Amino acid sequence: MGKDRKEKEEKPKKSDFKAFLRKRAPIYLGLMGLFMLFIVPDLMKSDLESTFPELAAEEQQILDILMRYDGPNDSGLTVMDAISMKISEKYPDEKIYDNKKTNVELTVSNIDSEEYQVILNFKSHKGEMNYDWNVDMGSEKIVSNNQESKYIIDLVDFYD
Repeated sequence: MGKDRKEKEEKPKKSDFKAFLRKRAPIYLGLMGLFMLFIVPDLMKSDLESTFPELAAEEQQILDILMRYDGPNDSGLTVMDAISMKISEKYPDEKIYDNKKTNVELTVSNIDSEEYQVILNFKSHKGEMNYDWNVDMGSEKIVSNNQESKYIIDLVDFYD
């Protein structure tokens, strides 16, 4: 009788957790694969704002004033939205920001104490779009310096 007890005690117990994982491992691997295939690319989508370079604090403030400008009537359409919309119209079925030939150059330079010039050049395999604005930091007034940037400001100002 003493031997029976020792044999029962020495016999390793089967781990419930290991058995649980062995039965369901293919299901979990499949779910992880589907997650990686469909969900992760959507989470890593690129947009115009993610292509901007790191700027100094004052330059970032000027860029924020420009990009969040939504017209005199607070129309809801911002300059950032209008530029993104223009890019998506030109490249409707492409992931343009993932293309190797896509390049976004952004320059913020000081003209005088309160006025800055913001130049945004969007270059891709189909051409380029150049935007040029002057931004007054004190009054937050924005003046267009070329036709493309004037179109964006007019779109934002008269958007309903």
